[in-house]
Amino acid sequence: MAQNVSGNGRRGITAAAVPDIVAKAREGDARSVGRLVSLVEDESALLPDLMRALAPYAGSAHVVGLTGAPGVGKSTSTNALVGELRRRELRVAVLAVDPSSPFSGGALLGDRIRMGDHVLDPGVFIRSMAARGHLGGLSLAAPQAMRVLDACGFDVVLVETVGVGQSEVEIAGLADSTVVLLAPGMGDGIQAAKAGILEIGDLYVVNKADRDGATKVRRDLRSMLGHADRREGAWKPPVLLTAASTSTGVEEVVDALIEHRDWLVSTGEGGRRRTRRAREEIEALALTTMRRRWTTAGRTDRLDELARAVVEGDADPYSAADELLADLAD
Repeated sequence: MAQNVSGNGRRGITAAAVPDIVAKAREGDARSVGRLVSLVEDESALLPDLMRALAPYAGSAHVVGLTGAPGVGKSTSTNALVGELRRRELRVAVLAVDPSSPFSGGALLGDRIRMGDHVLDPGVFIRSMAARGHLGGLSLAAPQAMRVLDACGFDVVLVETVGVGQSEVEIAGLADSTVVLLAPGMGDGIQAAKAGILEIGDLYVVNKADRDGATKVRRDLRSMLGHADRREGAWKPPVLLTAASTSTGVEEVVDALIEHRDWLVSTGEGGRRRTRRAREEIEALALTTMRRRWTTAGRTDRLDELARAVVEGDADPYSAADELLADLAD
């Protein structure tokens, strides 16, 4: 049975228990998958052990990001995509990154109700994560959560993001294929171009195509994409029409996603994207570790001292940064 896991059951896990939980998760146990994702969200001290245990299994899932402005129907589209992928007998995980609750900092689960069609399906795993104020629309833990779901044997990992305008481009750096959703009445193609989303999509989907103006949005998008400067052999993003509430056009979207996945493999672009993704993840983890070590070493006063020196003209930012790194190395 599919589970919308909130993160319970993560306490009491030891390093010795991690391999057993990983094994159960790979066998399809949703509770074990949820426990592993919770370790990521909690920034558990067991994360290094977990990632070592998962490393041999990662790299097979097709990670698909869905982005777009609030109101275009991301949750409804995700629900419809899950249905079509399951019809093709693919195991699907959904990582839905929600706005943070102003009270608890947790994910708001209201939109997950729209995915209730799949709650009894053992081939579907749904998890909400809080963005926790992160401007890119994705939780800082999202890349590692995606790695967990990939290694747990899901064929497709759908990442549905908050939808926060220009910062939403972050999803393009984390997904193999990025789907940009638009809808008539939500602003014309020129406004979409100004928001920067025309630079990140591998597929463009005009949802709510049963409304007036949908064909005009598609026409405008095709016109602007046609003027894009693309190198020879580059992927040409299709612009598709859907009515996700009735699953109309969703089959064509999945066909296009599979075509894009095949193109990624045949051109080597998929490997390049994943290498870039891993490089950025390593860099982010290294920087986080450095900040944590600096804080736990009680050297924040030294940082304030260097900052005052820069403000007073006694030092420049570059030399101050060198001093900071030298102090950390001691």
